Amino acid sequence: MLETDRLILRKFDVSDYDALGTILGDTVVMESSVDGPLSEHQIKMWLEHQLEVYKLDNGFGVLAVVERVTTKLIGYCGLFYFPNIDGNSEIEIGYRFSQNSWGSGYATEAACVVRNYAFASLNVQRLIALIEPVNTRSIRVAEKLGMVFEKKVLLENYDYPDYLYLIENPDNKN
Repeated sequence: MLETDRLILRKFDVSDYDALGTILGDTVVMESSVDGPLSEHQIKMWLEHQLEVYKLDNGFGVLAVVERVTTKLIGYCGLFYFPNIDGNSEIEIGYRFSQNSWGSGYATEAACVVRNYAFASLNVQRLIALIEPVNTRSIRVAEKLGMVFEKKVLLENYDYPDYLYLIENPDNKN
């Protein structure tokens, strides 16, 4: 579990299904997702996959982001492993939040604590963010994290390139 003054980041559990559905099933929230809004079945599969990822106990995974005051699930933030992006394995920091929480700084706040955890506790040497070029909100979050545009990449099953943003561990030990 990770915490900030306003947020608690914790592992998902099955009781999060309904709240998660209002986020991953929202057409506006999911407009920058290659899959679009998820069906009830897809949300169930997504949640089950995350629960399986936790069993790997490698420190990677997506965390539920909960507003500390209301205890309401407002999104997710975490680490995704990609075995092959342009011939390299990469770790992406990813985030998605409910529309009601947009503009509050929650995405940046959650992503900062996940970035710091990845660098300090997992000794990750670099993090990327894969962002659809029109998703200016996510680009701003990446830039606030200290990430810089590196290149365009065309991922498998995509019809258009994403922007790849990058940040290196400032305490790079390699």
